[in-house]
Amino acid sequence: MTAPRFDSAAARRSVLDRISAAAGASGRAPGDVTLVAVSKQQPWEHIAPVLAACQTVFGENRVQEAMERWAERREGLELRLIGPLQTNKAREAIALFDVIETVDRPKLARVLAEEIAKAGKAPRLYVQVNTGEEPQKAGVIPTEADSFVAACRGEYGLIVEGLMCIPPEAEPAGPHFALLAKIAARNGLTKLSMGMSADFETAVRFGATSVRVGSALFGAR
Repeated sequence: MTAPRFDSAAARRSVLDRISAAAGASGRAPGDVTLVAVSKQQPWEHIAPVLAACQTVFGENRVQEAMERWAERREGLELRLIGPLQTNKAREAIALFDVIETVDRPKLARVLAEEIAKAGKAPRLYVQVNTGEEPQKAGVIPTEADSFVAACRGEYGLIVEGLMCIPPEAEPAGPHFALLAKIAARNGLTKLSMGMSADFETAVRFGATSVRVGSALFGAR
């Protein structure tokens, strides 16, 4: 017996309703939170219904994969790089993405500054914070976040818009979201990219301005 086809358009409506409810419960407007559809590694037949349902913001993990998927479908969309960025892909990333959420080390900041100057255009930039200090994950550790943001601004001349984090899977997400919000506040940053399929409602309650949702939108890969 064939399994029923996953209804991505209906899933999107459900996710938006849940974002709206979480925002309302926190005294926030639903429009304060951007839904980022994490299309990485998804087949086009899963993405197409979400795109047709007027979803315009998509998140990708790899520059090359994103180029292959979106280069001919770029108009009217906002693309965000939410995976680690290698310095040798910085030029392509600047050309393709509207937002790069994974600035996490001085070498990358320097290369981005150089490539932005050459390109004459700059994506919006987020610093990734490794709130759980997990060795296998990218991101600056919390105690070094302030100095890194300052270096991005002062030494490299980058405009940092916000912060991003991915909490440890085995820990409650709330304390990590609270920590990210605290770091953002003391650095004058207003954008927080936090929350995924399993915890985006919690992230909204802690002030997320964008949530990165994959499986809840597209189904399991």
